[in-house]
Amino acid sequence: MTVETGYAILDANQAAAQDFSLIGELRTETQRWFAEGLKRELLRRGHTYHEKPVPDIRLVLNVVDPDNPQPYRRKAQATFVTAIVDLDYYPEDFIRTGYPYLVRALSNLGILLARGENGLEAHFLTMEQGHYVVTYTPGEDDEFFARIYDRIQPLASSQLVINNVFKTDLEEELWNGDEITQQLTRAGQKLDAMNLLPAPFPIHEILGPRDLRHVMRLYGIGGLSYGNLSARKDEKRFWMSASGVDKSKLEVIGRDILLVSDFDPKTPAMILSVPPNVQPRRVSVDAIEHWMIYREHPEVGAIVHVHAWMDGIRSTEINYPCGTIQLATAVAELVRQEPDPSRAVIGLKNHGVTITGHSLDEIFERIEGKIIPQVPMS
Repeated sequence: MTVETGYAILDANQAAAQDFSLIGELRTETQRWFAEGLKRELLRRGHTYHEKPVPDIRLVLNVVDPDNPQPYRRKAQATFVTAIVDLDYYPEDFIRTGYPYLVRALSNLGILLARGENGLEAHFLTMEQGHYVVTYTPGEDDEFFARIYDRIQPLASSQLVINNVFKTDLEEELWNGDEITQQLTRAGQKLDAMNLLPAPFPIHEILGPRDLRHVMRLYGIGGLSYGNLSARKDEKRFWMSASGVDKSKLEVIGRDILLVSDFDPKTPAMILSVPPNVQPRRVSVDAIEHWMIYREHPEVGAIVHVHAWMDGIRSTEINYPCGTIQLATAVAELVRQEPDPSRAVIGLKNHGVTITGHSLDEIFERIEGKIIPQVPMS
């Protein structure tokens, strides 16, 4: 099976999550029941179990002690880690309660087990602060774990495209930007004024320096902030906001705003043109999604992604992680199906919206008064 990017073909089978391991101490009866039930479902679906993680393991289920979360330090970006936490209370705010476990355990996905009015609930948390629930009906173990598996498997088998290759070949006349980067700066300020830049989760307050470096290397992030902006420079290149930066203060070329010049499908990695006198930051992890849209639709001049929503829009069916070829392909497919791909608004399940336009100014004119800050979760 292959995924057509519009310019290159990536082998989606590289991301098939067949091998898995279960780590951590099973301290409670609920943890034991959940871990054994999920393991049984994985085996039933044809996955291979390893008592201890092998170097190229695809899926690690980490049973976490809420009082002392222990991370699994993966050896490769392709390893998908799911943290499983059994809570002895029902939180008022699952994201605020669970996100520290997700981060401390260096996980891609978190599952919080909690007991509510309807019984046992499995609350899923994603790095993008998505939150959705699968409720257990007593006596329906097989159905419950099948639903849990169906939530995990597409995410665990997705392929990240978050590596960057920096080339100091940016034209000197662009070292301080141009009129397009000025538009990006104003657009970031506009997002801030519209209250569409949620405060980034203080990851640096949770992780020590070693684990913070580990997370940045694996996820390709410079911090946890949300939303991104891009605008076409020419036929093949586009300017885009960097990862982890304050979008309301996009100022320095190569640090806050980068020029995406190409994509290398073999690595895979985004190719960035930067000035020689700046320590560059990574481009937003959504660069592969924007790259695919720009290459396929020459009439698209700008793209905005925010963690918000709009009524009446079509959405991707699976909440793939940011920076994966699967998410990019799903969004690109929906853009392609729009009556006017150059003026599309696409929902990203449990995540936000991607909006295409002829320019950044034109996008903001269209969405004024139509944005809903709360993303629906399902």
